[in-house]
Amino acid sequence: MTVHPAFPVSSIDAAPLMVRLVDPLALSAELAAAWDGLAGEASEPNPFAERWCLQSALHLLDPARKARLVMVQGGADGPLIGIIPLAPALRYGRLPLHHATEWMHPNHFHGAPLVRAGFEALFWSILLGWCDAAPWARTLLHVPRLTEHGPLHRALVEVARQRGGDAVAVHREERALLESDLSPADYWEAAVRAKKRKELRRQANRLAEQGVVAFRRWRAGDPPGPWIDAFLTLEARGWKGRAGSALASHGDTEAWFRAIVPAAATAGRLDMRALDLDGRPLAMLVNFLCPPGGFSFKTAFDEDHARFSPGVLLQQANLDLLGDPRIDWVDSCAAPGHPMIDSVWRERRALVWVNVPLSGAADRWRFTWLTRAERAWRRWKGAPAQADEVESPT
Repeated sequence: MTVHPAFPVSSIDAAPLMVRLVDPLALSAELAAAWDGLAGEASEPNPFAERWCLQSALHLLDPARKARLVMVQGGADGPLIGIIPLAPALRYGRLPLHHATEWMHPNHFHGAPLVRAGFEALFWSILLGWCDAAPWARTLLHVPRLTEHGPLHRALVEVARQRGGDAVAVHREERALLESDLSPADYWEAAVRAKKRKELRRQANRLAEQGVVAFRRWRAGDPPGPWIDAFLTLEARGWKGRAGSALASHGDTEAWFRAIVPAAATAGRLDMRALDLDGRPLAMLVNFLCPPGGFSFKTAFDEDHARFSPGVLLQQANLDLLGDPRIDWVDSCAAPGHPMIDSVWRERRALVWVNVPLSGAADRWRFTWLTRAERAWRRWKGAPAQADEVESPT
């Protein structure tokens, strides 16, 4: 176990349930296997918290090494109950307010920690108690992007109440979700207006006049390298490249992408697709499949052929996920109100950013002050009175 200067070892290590701080770059074989095993028994699937993804993120996307893995374990040799990356934060939005936060990179689109199903309340109770005793942790624990009313959110609300406080949702978003018992063809017909379907058929026919059109899907055993190169090139040529937000726009995010795609393939999580014209990709997407769910991580298209809607045509082919018996739903990972995917995927997933007070008297006082200030700000902005929603602090 490696000690991080911001996270001193607490006396809880001697208890039957223990908190361990782990250097992700120095994992023992036993802990690596336990982390991988936990992913298959998690209360909520989250590829961004699985080892093949998060280990590289902490190495490549946290250069200041602010975060460390926090593991809740049933004793020194007991089962792993939960794992979450935590970091001390000096600011809350624009306020100089010290607090503890779950560490997330902007390319991580879900915040659910990996927690063994049935142990959600125990995980939060142990974690919050450990934060109470840590001198670096003040005021509150901030947990972004939890599934609203999911098992982890419900357990966090209940544990906060048992501790004499509230779990306050300070931000809420809805984004497109694919979840239906319909066949891909029936879903397409129900979700997309007849006029739009007719226009897309016309565009597909016009595209076929340009050359040979083919849909491809990455298969297990195929080398992922050519897919990675093609996706990075395609994305960088578009608006994300011009805006500096493409993966290849920064060395750290490109290195991370090049690391996690082969790792996802090895873990059995990778699903990549392409729409080609004469062997050149016009649209590509990357899914991570984590049964019973999936996450549509990234998509890109050739803007020179935008008149043919290649991204939408590829999403039509992507609906075959509805026929995958392992997958009950797919999270779009898209921004709320996304003009393309919202018109194709009709279901919605709500995510909440949650604050929970720590137990010290000064912590409770600062938390109360902050909550009142946020509610006053919301009223001033004219937000609905019934919703605990403000700007995200992270």
